[in-house]
Amino acid sequence: MPLNIRNEEVNQLAEKLAAQKRVNKTEAVRIALENELRRASEALPLWERLKPLRDRVAAYPDSGLAADKAFFDELNGDY
Repeated sequence: MPLNIRNEEVNQLAEKLAAQKRVNKTEAVRIALENELRRASEALPLWERLKPLRDRVAAYPDSGLAADKAFFDELNGDY
């Protein structure tokens, strides 16, 4: 089934990619779609991308201080 691009911006992007890759617009769209599908399938979830940061935070020792409203008010100079 043919793809009919009716959005001028999408059409211009396809033309630009086609010119850079020296292919026709159909091939440029195929390349772009394949690349995006590969990128999406290889993407790590946010939880996994944040793992190094979570590990660093978890490595800090527990201060033993109660982190309640009074504690944060004291940190901010509010008494």
